[in-house]
Amino acid sequence: MDRLTEMEAFATVVDQGGFTDAAKKMGISKSAVSKHVSSLEARLGARLLNRTTRRVSPTEIGLAYYDRARRVLNDAGEADALVTSMQSAPSGLLRISVATDFGVNHLSPVLGDFLGEFPDITVNMVLNNRYVELISEGFDMAIRIGELEDSTLRARKLTDTTKKMIASPAYFAQYGRPQRIDDLNEHKLLHYSNQANGAVWKLTAPSGEKRQVRTAGWLTVNDGQSLLNACISGLGIAYLPSFLYADAMAKGLVEEAIPDLPAEQQGIYAVYPPGRFTQPKVRAFIDFLVNAFAEKGPDRW
Repeated sequence: MDRLTEMEAFATVVDQGGFTDAAKKMGISKSAVSKHVSSLEARLGARLLNRTTRRVSPTEIGLAYYDRARRVLNDAGEADALVTSMQSAPSGLLRISVATDFGVNHLSPVLGDFLGEFPDITVNMVLNNRYVELISEGFDMAIRIGELEDSTLRARKLTDTTKKMIASPAYFAQYGRPQRIDDLNEHKLLHYSNQANGAVWKLTAPSGEKRQVRTAGWLTVNDGQSLLNACISGLGIAYLPSFLYADAMAKGLVEEAIPDLPAEQQGIYAVYPPGRFTQPKVRAFIDFLVNAFAEKGPDRW
């Protein structure tokens, strides 16, 4: 006989306190329940139930077996529910955390297509420039750029971006163009105030040497788009990701400050809490983003 069915019959007899009620619960005959339990006892070589004319109760061995059997049956039920859930249409509230610059410029424009494809999903997109704790703050997922700090989260790479120092042709005409990293000390720099490491630019010299530039900024602001606007206006040199500056550079509004420097490449990831399975709404959105950004990055924005 099927081992799981024998186990279920035994556990149901214990739960219901007898064969008659167990048979009703399982939707089979009393004799079938008795046959399953007898087969289980024979296979195990142990008596699991004390049977009297008035009541049925588990033996000491039966009680110990019941605890393990109930766990197995619960896990089996969860496994069935998992398959059902993963095959069901994605639905429900999807709460997303994303950096303001990327959210405004690249995530917001594609949300309409996603919602049109999955009308049973509602999205709450929170734009901020701080590191959020997904689980404790109630987020289903986040979009993160650069090195992933939390190794406990699951992650899927969407695309890449590069970071370069840029300024307008008008700025270079007025202040000259830096030729090497040390020349930046003589220039007007525009800093992003929400960087975890403060006003520090991590650059790579043509030799491959890693350098850090610590120079006070002429302008400090907590929004990348505002820094780009300042660049275009000729206020100074900013260090920005390509998903922000690519369009302005293609139009000739900004230029790279030191073209000989290797570009700093960063990954853009969808991150979500660990677990035995991914919620359909999260999986659907990540799959959608992978396709939406398939032709993007590192400088194709």
